[in-house]
Amino acid sequence: MTEFEKKQNGQSYDARDLELRKQQNQAKNLVRIYNSLSAEDIEERNRILSELFGRFGRNARVNQPIYVDYGYNIHLADNSFINMNCTLLDTGSIVIGENTVIGPDVKIYTAIHALDGSERFWMEPDGTAAIKTQTAPVKIGSFTWIGGGSIILPGVTIGDNVVIGAGSIVTKSIPDNAIAYGNPCKISKWNPPISQSVNV
Repeated sequence: MTEFEKKQNGQSYDARDLELRKQQNQAKNLVRIYNSLSAEDIEERNRILSELFGRFGRNARVNQPIYVDYGYNIHLADNSFINMNCTLLDTGSIVIGENTVIGPDVKIYTAIHALDGSERFWMEPDGTAAIKTQTAPVKIGSFTWIGGGSIILPGVTIGDNVVIGAGSIVTKSIPDNAIAYGNPCKISKWNPPISQSVNV
């Protein structure tokens, strides 16, 4: 099994792998170009995001700057919006549903490292160390709003029609129709279900 396959399957992988480094460098080069484009150059911005992301939906929008790890593990559905200065560390899958708003400065993480420091590294015979990494996907539903400055940790699923208050640290999954905030993020109350008549 390749290091890429291990990474995509959530197994421990070696990020020093040359193919993974190549993929990461390609993504970061595209991001550098994207972040330097004129705000008015919508066509080129959309072209780069379509190349960078695993899915870049119809009428989706991403404000500059944005920062990613690999890009291809980001799946952004139709009509969704990512505001400025967001970091999506997509070593694992990040899926964002339709009509969802990601506020500015949001961080989404999918990488996991061992809690035991002695298990966190591969130790080489010459004394150098390399970090062991695994991944856990993040999924965000449709018609959801992630408030600015929030951090979403690996393995979290956030349902449909959810509001996450600004500055929240989301450590556990949040079900549909919830309003939640805080550190750690906890449910405060419930949203009414989404009307079936909503048109976007």
